Amino acid sequence: MAWFVLVISGVLEAVWATALGKSEGLSKLGPILVLIPSLLASMAGLAYAMRDLPTGTAYAVWVGIGASLTVVYAMITGTEATSLLKIVFLAMIIGGVIGLKLSH
Repeated sequence: MAWFVLVISGVLEAVWATALGKSEGLSKLGPILVLIPSLLASMAGLAYAMRDLPTGTAYAVWVGIGASLTVVYAMITGTEATSLLKIVFLAMIIGGVIGLKLSH
């Protein structure tokens, strides 16, 4: 259950990070209304997962999922340039997350 919650929390990290960027310095209400609940839920899920998983592993997986999804979303929406190197390095991050799960 901890791994499932951790993955959902990582997805929510991408949601709040994207909303933070769209809030333009916390000046737009719409993104802030997405940011706050997703941030709280993401942190709560990370805290829950850390009850059963080592802190370093949980944090690395959480950040890896969140960072990867944030960049992928930005590339899909065209707000960030796509390149072969970015895709390769994102695959390395995802591979690291999978490796941490498999080695746990």
